[in-house]
Amino acid sequence: MLCRKLRRTVVPHNDMVSTFQNQYQKLQDRIDAMYIDKLDVKISEDLFSRKREEWSTEQANILRKIDQHQGANRSYLEEGTRLLELAQVAVTLYEKQDTEEKRDLLNSVFSNSTWKNGKLIPAYRTPFDLLALTNTAYQKEKAVSTKKDGLFEIWLPGQDSNLRPSG
Repeated sequence: MLCRKLRRTVVPHNDMVSTFQNQYQKLQDRIDAMYIDKLDVKISEDLFSRKREEWSTEQANILRKIDQHQGANRSYLEEGTRLLELAQVAVTLYEKQDTEEKRDLLNSVFSNSTWKNGKLIPAYRTPFDLLALTNTAYQKEKAVSTKKDGLFEIWLPGQDSNLRPSG
């Protein structure tokens, strides 16, 4: 579930980058066509210079937006990776920490947990709630599965968004 959520977030970023690249190319096509018009003396040098400067400025803005989106994508994926790594070692970290550090760790993972009928009912903070839901689904599937390899569809990767040519 977390992996799917990460992918759902990355795809809109990729779509935006693609949109920006199309806008950039459209402006470049205009500049190229206008240059031919200038050579054929269909437009004045003044108009050509003004429009080229205007569109080149727009292109520079688009390149900045592309860079921001690509940076946000990398940051989001890196944060997700760090979160999964933390989840893998959380118990070990917790056991090694002093009381104050344990409290800080618990406060960053849980929020408003309750005690009901002699049982602790955890309320996870975002994004730990997604990890807990995914783990619960995994445990349920594992309990009824006949698969020996321990691999389940919820954990198997989908098609990579960064497709590379074969070879």
